[in-house]
Amino acid sequence: MPLSLRTTAAAIAVTVAASTFTAVALPGTALAAPAGPPSAAAQADAALAANAARLGITPGQGRTVRDVVTDADGSRHVRYDRTFAGLPVLGGDLVVHLAPGGSFAGADRAAPGDVAVPTTRPAVPAAAARAQAVHALGGSVRQAEANAELVVDALHGGPRLAWRTTASGTDYLGNPVARTVLSDAATGAVIDAWDAIETATGDGASLYSGTVALETTPAGGGYQLKDPTRGTTYTGDAQNKTDLCLGSICLSRAPAVVFTDTDNHWGTGTTADRATAAVDAQYGTNTTWDYYRNIHNRTGIAGDGKGSYNRVHYGSNYNNAFWQDTCFCMTYGDGDGTTFGPLVSLDVAGHEMSHGVTSRTAKLTYSGESGGLNEATSDIFGTLVEFYAANPADPGDYLIGEEIVKPGFGKAALRFMDQPSKDTKSADCWSSGVGNLDVHYSSGVANHFAFLLAEGSGARVVDGVSYNSPTCNGSTVDGIGRDKLGKIWYRALTVYMTSGTTYAGARTATLKAATDLYGAGGTEYAAVAAAWSAVAVN
Repeated sequence: MPLSLRTTAAAIAVTVAASTFTAVALPGTALAAPAGPPSAAAQADAALAANAARLGITPGQGRTVRDVVTDADGSRHVRYDRTFAGLPVLGGDLVVHLAPGGSFAGADRAAPGDVAVPTTRPAVPAAAARAQAVHALGGSVRQAEANAELVVDALHGGPRLAWRTTASGTDYLGNPVARTVLSDAATGAVIDAWDAIETATGDGASLYSGTVALETTPAGGGYQLKDPTRGTTYTGDAQNKTDLCLGSICLSRAPAVVFTDTDNHWGTGTTADRATAAVDAQYGTNTTWDYYRNIHNRTGIAGDGKGSYNRVHYGSNYNNAFWQDTCFCMTYGDGDGTTFGPLVSLDVAGHEMSHGVTSRTAKLTYSGESGGLNEATSDIFGTLVEFYAANPADPGDYLIGEEIVKPGFGKAALRFMDQPSKDTKSADCWSSGVGNLDVHYSSGVANHFAFLLAEGSGARVVDGVSYNSPTCNGSTVDGIGRDKLGKIWYRALTVYMTSGTTYAGARTATLKAATDLYGAGGTEYAAVAAAWSAVAVN
């Protein structure tokens, strides 16, 4: 998250991992196809060339295929990242939609117009941008470093040259902190800023999920906590050490010493055994892997069959868990024992891994309304993973992080999807100021939508837990179930959302997804529209 924890219908066939093709896009000129689905990228390139003026494709641009989604009927959706003069373009991502025969069926773009800038020479030096980002970390940070990268910013108004600078360091407890600052390369003015750390079976006795089955690897007469059936995912001990990173480059990283065991019975169900938290983390990874594979036909976080890894016992009294793309890993603190216990619960694992899915698909920017949607995506899928597990020791619910919260915290959970404002900070309803909230609180609008879409409005009991979800417009909403919620949100995330998607854009994306999956004008389409209106997104 970080946790502030501040980290299919038969119509859908398969998600194909991104290729790594880059080329200059000239209007009217088709580009060579990368490796991937036969002809999908070539057809999309041809469509871009034919519609260059309308889509803002100009000389000097390059593009890379990030992902291709192929439907059962042969329709394809090719997602691109773009560059200008070799510089990454924030908001340059676009999705080209191809009909079954390969003809152009439309496109979704993060930025509506041209992404060209008049110059790529900054007036503000990189050193000034680095100093600005280090200052943004605050005074309690030590060993701070920063790296600055020139980009074209097309997300915040018209395209302009900008510095994207990530500063990182450690606080006085030795915990990692990182912040990215986006600043105008002509004036030095801050455009945006966000946290750079996205904060989220053999047989094992876990802390929160009872005794669970674990797939392990025989090694040296014993066993490693490494699952060869799920992309060789594994869990290691960080030995209470922390990372020292410079932006995306880690000068040193806390170790992940793979857990081993002699009899293949892991943990004791208590924190006295360091392997117990590892059981929870590995179980969370396995269950999340199975959820995405069995429900959405996605094998692994990146859709390429490769496993991630976990680090537990990170830092000292560390009240957080987070996903990092740079190591393709999840990291869990032990908590301080007063506010939080070890942050290895199942919904937290599902939340963190879902940040990875978002980073490989829509790549929702971690600020403003898109940042709220990023966090809500992880809350939604973390919740659906918990329901998918159907584990009687940790039944599914619409409470986020309830297992890790200690009694003295003062609340039963970190977040409440039925009525997010129960935490006293999150928004139940959209307003023009929602994007100014911390992303963990602006996420409340989408979390509320998700509960209404799945369960409906008003008071109800779901699997023994009482909820009450009022609407913002006084309407009554009938739910269509968690299964349809998950399929609609996943389709919208992977096919229609882009890095700059706002709440209005999320409404459009989910309505498109509902149409794809269940038909236009049906019950599901009407339910999506009603649930968004119920949270004031019209």
